[in-house]
Parts: sequence; C-alpha cells; structure tokens
Amino acid sequence: MPTLNAVLVGAPGCGKGTQSPAIVENFGVCHIATGDALRAAVAQGTEAGKAAKDAMNAGKLVSDDIVTKIVADAIEKPECKKGFVLDGFPRTANQARILDDMLSKKNTAIDTVVSIKVPDETLVDRLSGRWIHKASGRSYHTIYNPPKNDHLDDITGEKLEQRPDDKPETAKSRLNTFHRETVPVLTHYGSTGKVVEVDGNRSMTAVACDVGRVLGNTQTKKDLASSA
Repeated sequence: MPTLNAVLVGAPGCGKGTQSPAIVENFGVCHIATGDALRAAVAQGTEAGKAAKDAMNAGKLVSDDIVTKIVADAIEKPECKKGFVLDGFPRTANQARILDDMLSKKNTAIDTVVSIKVPDETLVDRLSGRWIHKASGRSYHTIYNPPKNDHLDDITGEKLEQRPDDKPETAKSRLNTFHRETVPVLTHYGSTGKVVEVDGNRSMTAVACDVGRVLGNTQTKKDLASSA
C-alpha cells in the first residue's frame, strides 16, 4: 500500500497541531513535530541527538543537517510505515532541500504540502489566547476552543500553561520570522506543484474537512499510480 508523506505549513497559531491528530487517525500515518522529535532524540542519546545536545550546551543553534537527520530517523520508526505528516518542518528552504535529498536516498519523497492560510491579525489574537497542556500537547483557546473548566485540561484536570512565545508581545515577532524563513519553503515545493492552500480562518471542523480532502486526493492518486 502506498504511503502518504505530507507537510503542514502555516504560521504560528494557524492550527497545525490541532489538525494533526485527525490526520493520524484517518490516514494511519505518524505525526512528527520537530520539537518533540528533537527532545526524544536527545533523551534517547541517538547520534543526532548527541550532536544536537552538544550544540545546545554550547549555546549554538542546532544545524539544519542535524535537525533533518533527527526527523529522518523519526520517519524510520514502525509507526511511520504508512507515511508521516510533518508539523512545522521543514522551516527553511535549506531544510527542505536537505530533507528531499535524505528522502530520495530512501526511495521516497514528500507527496503534498498543505499550506494553512490565516491573516496575521487573526493569528495574533489566536496566539495570545492559546493555552496548552504541557504533558500531552493538547491545545486550547480562551475564545475558539475553550476548556470545559477555566485553565484546566479536559482529560486530566491538570493546569494549563501559556508558552512565553504565545504572549502578545512576542506574537508579531514570531510571524515576521515565519514570513522571512518559512514562506520560501512553499516556493520550493510550489515549483513541483505539491502545495495546496487551505483557508484556516474558519472553524476547526471546516478546516479539517478540507485538509482531509486534500490528503485523501493525494492518497487516491498514489493508489491509482501504483496499480497502473
């Protein structure tokens, strides 16, 4: 059965993390978020994890080669045998090129890139109202997706936290960084016709329907190609 390899691209607060669980459930792929994969690699002491830890301990940024190797290692896990969805990676055009080269050596490639589009002013509002359950990564919003009880996780009842970079004073800076560094990723994959835009300025259900449709169409095309 053909795999489904997808990338979710969107500015902070666009809803990538919110959409990922449904994608995993509906398509049987694994969800890989760079931060989670990096922390896991460091904790497990993998070769790439050790290199990342050394860089961080030295006060340096983790290089694109190391980050991409960590993602590539994560893709090799059994839960990714049906494919993967990358959440927020690649972040730069250089990371995209390195990723493409690594996947090519594994005789696979990115099938589709879903670009979730939301106006910046809306994103600032979303970010400043976002709270998370740190242990699970579940995300809530005081307006759009409030917890059943104020500042408490629906499942565990534990307190929610607001990340420092979700506060209003840093939201605009994060968006500027996204436009400067990550938008070129769309240009990179757009040249091969793999980018599909989804209007993220709607309800979570409406966005999920469109994302599911895009991925479903991609998987159908791969199924037809493999049976031809």
